[in-house]
Amino acid sequence: MTVSTDLMDEVAIRFDSLENKSTPINDKSPTTKHILKEKGQREVFCGLTGIVWLHRKIQDAFFLVVGSRTCAHLIQSAAGVMIFAEPRFATAIIDDKDLAGLADANEELDKVVSQLLNRRPDIKLLFLVGSCPSEVIKLDLSNAAARLSKTYSPKVKILNYSGSGIETTFTQGEDACLKSLVPEMPRVDNKANRQLLIVGTLADVIEDQFSRLFNKIGIKNFAFFPPRNSSNLPEIGSNTVFLLAQPFLAETALELEKAGAKHIPAMFPFGVEGSYDWFLSAASHFGISESKVKAELEPYINRAKYAVDKNLKFLNGKSVFFFPDSQLEIPLARFLQNELGMKLLEVGTPYIHKKHIDKELTKISSSAQISEGQDVEKQLDRCTNKNPDLIVCGLGLANPLEAQGFTTKWAIELVFSPIHGFDQAGDLAELFARPLNRREKLEGLNRNSQFVEDLQ
Repeated sequence: MTVSTDLMDEVAIRFDSLENKSTPINDKSPTTKHILKEKGQREVFCGLTGIVWLHRKIQDAFFLVVGSRTCAHLIQSAAGVMIFAEPRFATAIIDDKDLAGLADANEELDKVVSQLLNRRPDIKLLFLVGSCPSEVIKLDLSNAAARLSKTYSPKVKILNYSGSGIETTFTQGEDACLKSLVPEMPRVDNKANRQLLIVGTLADVIEDQFSRLFNKIGIKNFAFFPPRNSSNLPEIGSNTVFLLAQPFLAETALELEKAGAKHIPAMFPFGVEGSYDWFLSAASHFGISESKVKAELEPYINRAKYAVDKNLKFLNGKSVFFFPDSQLEIPLARFLQNELGMKLLEVGTPYIHKKHIDKELTKISSSAQISEGQDVEKQLDRCTNKNPDLIVCGLGLANPLEAQGFTTKWAIELVFSPIHGFDQAGDLAELFARPLNRREKLEGLNRNSQFVEDLQ
């Protein structure tokens, strides 16, 4: 077996059995709003897609997907790898010999990892990432990671998580990845010095912005998880408190709480309202007054409001329908309703973790239908019957809906774009305004063409 060297840095591998039981946490606690819960066929990306932003964030990590050529093509297409790039992810390809059980899985995996680490001595952290094919044929990547980690310790740390579409939806791959990193975080006794942990992968530019703002409001002891380098994993102790930057990190949050950290309930930092509440919630745990927070953040708030308001002419009064995709739907719907005057028809999301999303739910109008899970045919019927001005959905639904005359927004762009915080609030609003602006221009062109034809 050899390591091939195309755009994806694909790796061929033989294997046999896996058992990885990562299941989504779904808080069934009652809420003040009626939530429609559906089970059926769903249209979402698998959790492997999270590698696209995770490999950019953790700059010394390598992600080895144990899967099929379809997995390789998915990551390659989503990442848009340049032809001369040396990517930090690859796919260990399952082929006919592997499926027939004609080779020893662990021996073949050991060979591939050895080839990979010999070729890439810069790798400090290697993730073995489970996929649908590796789940189906039952390859035990958990034990493989533990065995290989001992072999290559201390030079390389080897962990595993599942990005399988059987077990994970679009953004749950990040949740599974970060959960696997929590046990590696150094434990400390920090009773005398409270520490803030910001949890969730953020673009470097946003992390830098947030660092400046935390310093401005008076919070000096903070760290980001995941870090930019795996050797800089933040410490954790009984006096660690954490803010979630992403609403889809339920398993990671649970693991942090098991380690002694305490969650700070807050809205998510999307738009002016969410960003202000996010910083204020953190400040209250450090004894910092709201007047101090407001005074320091006021210039950023005013600038963000001005940027958001530029898109009011396209969005105010328009109706929007969210299909479930990334778990960002509820905070984004709150932003569109409260800051841009949009009417929420239905806000669908794959899972609702009430403990993390409760403050967001209280800000959403009771007239909006919240739905959890999906039965795609029923949801499509509800959507077309309500005839929304804008539909936020995955790529698989967008083109058919556009063909029916609807205006759509690709939900995946909302995950791949930097949208957190005050400085990005205007960009976030523009992402929703752009398809409506495009539709208006196309209709204008059609009217002009028809006018010219009538004159002729």
